[in-house]
Amino acid sequence: MRRREFITLLGGAAAAWPLAARAQQPPKPSTIGFLSPASAASIAPYLDGFRRGLGAAGFAEGRNVVIEYRFTDNELDRLPALAAELAARPVAVIVTGAATAAALAAKAATSTIPIVFTVGADPVKFGLVDSMNRPGGNVTGVSFLSNVLMAKQLQLLQALLPARSVIGVLVDPGNPNAASDTRAVQAAAASLGLQVQIVNAGAEPDIAAAFDGLARARSAALIVLPDTLFLGTRGRLAELAAAHRLPAIYSNRLYVEDGGLMSYGSNPIDAFREAGIYAGRILRGEKPSDLPVVQSVKFELVINLKTAKALGFDLPPTLLALADEVIE
Repeated sequence: MRRREFITLLGGAAAAWPLAARAQQPPKPSTIGFLSPASAASIAPYLDGFRRGLGAAGFAEGRNVVIEYRFTDNELDRLPALAAELAARPVAVIVTGAATAAALAAKAATSTIPIVFTVGADPVKFGLVDSMNRPGGNVTGVSFLSNVLMAKQLQLLQALLPARSVIGVLVDPGNPNAASDTRAVQAAAASLGLQVQIVNAGAEPDIAAAFDGLARARSAALIVLPDTLFLGTRGRLAELAAAHRLPAIYSNRLYVEDGGLMSYGSNPIDAFREAGIYAGRILRGEKPSDLPVVQSVKFELVINLKTAKALGFDLPPTLLALADEVIE
């Protein structure tokens, strides 16, 4: 081979090397935006469930997917700006964590980026989807129905109390579900012959004052409505309930694991796992409009026996027999 031909061949091969190198590089990871009004610490078990769902769909954070987290630490008014920020990046899908307000903010921010919500409320009532089976648009997700279980929660409390007791109800007035949840718990209490005392807490400093209000109203027990503020302060709630000797019931087991007396509801960790699976399916090309909203069908009663003893309650055997788990 002549020297000039060899140099030409070598130059052509060198030019091809970058193309070959690019062809062998792994595909760029997809990016998920995660939006929640909670703090990262307060919903850490939920996030673990979400990552397990992604794993089941073939995705692992740091390997083939990147997650951009946005938490507001219970400052709901920051949600619209953070949702808009995620939509502007843009991300491949937005997942909203455990709050109707976050899902509404994400839907307002984009009509094109797929959204997977996790909510305790009815997503149709709040306009997130057209229907449970046919969501339509760019939104689908998981509803774990924590906002429709107050009647059952009141019945479980009633097993501990004298007739016509006053039941305190702790509400975050800034929660989009607050008004409808309050009406629902009042109607359920009336049907059971119970009185309710509504107390509001929209920020952590309000919670102690709310318990003082319950004491003045001579409340015999407490139902804590679902809310990320209360979830993030669940340890403090358990302390105040113990100090006021109030048996309390909550929407999920995390409260009971941190010292609360009882919870009745679905397992939100499993709901977040389902959301992770849906996010993975969307990353693989499926459309949100073709993915029906997942609804929780299993509810669990969890009781903390140690807390019951500290409060001075001998729980009825019939109530203990209903429990799916008793923490001792």
